[in-house]
Amino acid sequence: MKAGTYQEAVRTLNTLQTNANYLEQVKRQRGDPQTQLEAMKLYLARSGLQVEDLDQLNIIHITGTKGKGSTCAFAERILRSYGLKTGFFSSPHLVQVRERIRINGQPISPELFTKYFWRLYHRLDETKDDSSCVSMPSYFRFLTLMAFHVFLQEKVDLAVMEVGIGGAYDCTNIIRKPVVCGVSSLGIDHTGLLGDTMEKIAWQKGGIFKCGVPAFTVPQPDAPLAVLRDRAQEISCPLYLCPPLEALEEGGPPLTLGLEGEHQRSNAALALQLTHCWLQQKGHQDIGELKTSRPSLLGQLPLAPVFQPTSRMRHGLRDTEWLGRTQVLRRGPLTWYLDGAHTTSSMQACVRWFRQALHRRERPSSGSEVRVLLFNSTGDRDSAALLKLLQPCQFDYAVFCPNLTEMSSADNADQQNFTVTLDQVLLRCLAHQQHWSHLQEEQASPGLWSTPSSEPGGPTSLLLAPHPPHTHSTSSLVFSCITHALQWISQGRDPVWQPPSPPRSLLAHPVAGSGAIVLHEAAAIHVLVTGSLHLVGGVLKLLEPSLSQ
Repeated sequence: MKAGTYQEAVRTLNTLQTNANYLEQVKRQRGDPQTQLEAMKLYLARSGLQVEDLDQLNIIHITGTKGKGSTCAFAERILRSYGLKTGFFSSPHLVQVRERIRINGQPISPELFTKYFWRLYHRLDETKDDSSCVSMPSYFRFLTLMAFHVFLQEKVDLAVMEVGIGGAYDCTNIIRKPVVCGVSSLGIDHTGLLGDTMEKIAWQKGGIFKCGVPAFTVPQPDAPLAVLRDRAQEISCPLYLCPPLEALEEGGPPLTLGLEGEHQRSNAALALQLTHCWLQQKGHQDIGELKTSRPSLLGQLPLAPVFQPTSRMRHGLRDTEWLGRTQVLRRGPLTWYLDGAHTTSSMQACVRWFRQALHRRERPSSGSEVRVLLFNSTGDRDSAALLKLLQPCQFDYAVFCPNLTEMSSADNADQQNFTVTLDQVLLRCLAHQQHWSHLQEEQASPGLWSTPSSEPGGPTSLLLAPHPPHTHSTSSLVFSCITHALQWISQGRDPVWQPPSPPRSLLAHPVAGSGAIVLHEAAAIHVLVTGSLHLVGGVLKLLEPSLSQ
């Protein structure tokens, strides 16, 4: 079997299953999760590496429920500002799968991805044995293996590795000797896999701790923090609590973060401790002057050192970019707010950020302002709870669509998902719309209006709930793909994204028609895209064509 093109590589990778399917598979095999790690070690051996080889990568291993990707991004950018060659493995990708494996902050090139993909694929394919269940690894496992190979072959000085799901039994956890570990904010997510309480989830996350390897975490609720502390003690891992960013700012200028939102300060504080520790362990001199360490605020854990961030640390934090997380695109009358929040706690942070951003905005001297929500949610997440949190934003329109950029994704392997059908994802969108309508009804005075009637639209606009008569009402629409949703929202007014004219059926629905006039005439349109990182990725693919090149 000869090596193929980049698109062929991505299509072949997709046959190894996507995240939703992987989760189902892991749930089924959960009887002995330790066997999952043993299986990963066997895949590593079949690929030509031993676990000991990974020790050379000088790894920073980071888990958490929310903010782990942003923490990784801050840490990688800080260490890059020290002139180090960085590797960075993260998930999921937003536009192209090669974003998951980065060198010096940039996704590896299509050529490099293609080379390493086929080399690893052929090696694993040659050693499989269908009769004895020696198989090909699943999608995420394959990419984790590939990242290890890329980072070793490309001779990075360090690798920042983001845990996929959980920690204890995540396939990145075959790492034996990271330099340092981090746990970002904990919350409830992937309950079917990790458990339905913060304590159970904390136990899983603490599974990345290693004997003698320093670990850091941010302030957590008492019960899960106690679980992390106990896990660390069992493993003989020195675990420290990060002091707040304000403590590191004392006596110096305030730190500027490249990522917006108050919640990013916790992620930045964790990244500073991880990089300070890494630099210290590796004998670097310029690591910041130590201030006096204060006693732990929570009494459960020793407080990490309070130090003066160096100019290189400051520049790293300031220059950090992490697409799809508290990201703002200003385009003529349109402002796009993109955040992949998909848990209740991350959605609370997203809503705070969005409302603060609106509060700080410049208001148009004349004309109306329109607020639009573009939302989707997948997997076992509680979309009704997420939508309830979005209610205070006072949207004029709520738009729901699947995570498909267009009706057919055949030409774009990076966006393919073989585990769901179009019918399934559209039904999910209609359920979201129904949740939204019920929330609107609850806000309205009872008895003033009847149950929403379903009105058939064209093939693109499917259902709509009528306006409830109260102080602030939202009209809602469902579109069959992201392109149609963005065509309706932007009305050709985004100066960068100029799609072909939308199909006439897009305005067939009365609210789509009247809303189009409102959007066309508005002086400012504020669009929040949230609920799913995959949705945010699809939107970015269209609005930022350079990301697809």
